[in-house]
Amino acid sequence: MVIPGNFMVPLAMFGWIPFVILLFRKFEARQAAAIAFVAGWMFLPVAALNLPGLPDYTKTTAVCAGILAGAYLFDKERFSNFRFSAHDIPMLLWCIAPFFSSVANGLGPYDGLSQTMYQAITWGLPYYIARVYFSDFGSMKLLALAIFIGAVAYIPFCWFELIMSPQLHRLTYGYHQSNFLQTLRDGGGFRPMVYMEHGLMTAMWMVLGVFLGTWLLYCKELPGRLLFVPTRWLLLGLIFTVVMMKSVGAIVLLLIGLAIVYLSQKMKNTVLVVVMLCVPLLYTYTRTTGIWDGKNLSGFVAEKFSATRAQSLQFRFDNETILIDKALSGTFFGWGGYGRSRVYSKSGKDISITDGLWIITLGQNGIYGLVTMFVAIQMPALLFIRRVKPELWSMGAWGAPAVMAIFMGIYMIDNLLNGMINPIYMLFNGGIVGLLVKDDAVVDLSGELQELIQGGERSAAFPITRFISATPQVQSRFIS
Repeated sequence: MVIPGNFMVPLAMFGWIPFVILLFRKFEARQAAAIAFVAGWMFLPVAALNLPGLPDYTKTTAVCAGILAGAYLFDKERFSNFRFSAHDIPMLLWCIAPFFSSVANGLGPYDGLSQTMYQAITWGLPYYIARVYFSDFGSMKLLALAIFIGAVAYIPFCWFELIMSPQLHRLTYGYHQSNFLQTLRDGGGFRPMVYMEHGLMTAMWMVLGVFLGTWLLYCKELPGRLLFVPTRWLLLGLIFTVVMMKSVGAIVLLLIGLAIVYLSQKMKNTVLVVVMLCVPLLYTYTRTTGIWDGKNLSGFVAEKFSATRAQSLQFRFDNETILIDKALSGTFFGWGGYGRSRVYSKSGKDISITDGLWIITLGQNGIYGLVTMFVAIQMPALLFIRRVKPELWSMGAWGAPAVMAIFMGIYMIDNLLNGMINPIYMLFNGGIVGLLVKDDAVVDLSGELQELIQGGERSAAFPITRFISATPQVQSRFIS
């Protein structure tokens, strides 16, 4: 096994599991799981250690393995409460997509099982952990606060790299986790990476912290202080840091998300969410059918913003075009792995660059993989807006789930141009599905029940008997 970097890489990667077990011994299980996921993703090295006969050992593997080990030792009975639901099927189908791709391309069942195991670790395990640990109001708020605190904790690290250039991963683990040239910004300055794979991933992480913090503050669910510091000041510091990171795309997505969640609950209508969820579908349809080539958009960017950015955008569109042609010439299940979906010159040189997660999926796993990925990522948001009316999104316990559902729509838009896989996002989907498939998750926070809240009986969730006792008019208003 070849281990990159210095001794800190194996120490951190293999030492994380016993560290998480200690967390489970010291903290309540849900707190331990939240800390393990957030801290592990923030600070473990970007590495893929090859273990004989097993999938690559990544930070996702280390985090999930640590949580499962800690849960087995200190919280084993919780797993017996898990019940498979029909809403879990899309994630299952997405996790087994690589198996069909390998078999369809003659790579064999063993390769298919190996690729499926990697897919299940990357996507399925975080989803399953959330179904077990973050599928009620209290735990989803706990996860949201853990992410907000994690983003705040990243502020000094981001400022170090804004000033000194992205060096923390190299200084800690002995190597840069990504191409250093991609950290350089137009007009000077740097894009921080800290301990994540790319600056774009770090920017989206900080944006997520702002999104959660802002909406929880609006819902009056954000604690007044953290370590004697008013959370309002911490949130302002986080917002200022995001602006200084100069990741325009991430900031635009943040503004879109905040606008959608705010306007939807004000208008008491989910049409804006539906439009947001349709954008990736419309994009992939027009690109794969050749209806739209993107030249008008890149021309607009060149005219209104920057010729350099427009050239970069059109370069992405041109690469997508040749990759789409290659993908559609393959099987229904794609080309499989090992670079088979990429485009090569006659001399065998790779002449394609893959950026968006959707085009990578289309090439490797075909139409089957693209459809199952879309459904697995977006179905929980659709389930949420169908079951939970927008009026509730700013009321108490529904604040965190609302942001998580909207953020997954934003994440799918980001996947059109980027391929930054963050397993914490799958916690959102697992939590939303787990929350909404439970009978006691159906809560009305208006009318008669809101009076109970104002009377001092507010809690994370009301029992189903209180909802049943509400008038039929109140029930029909909030539950479709």
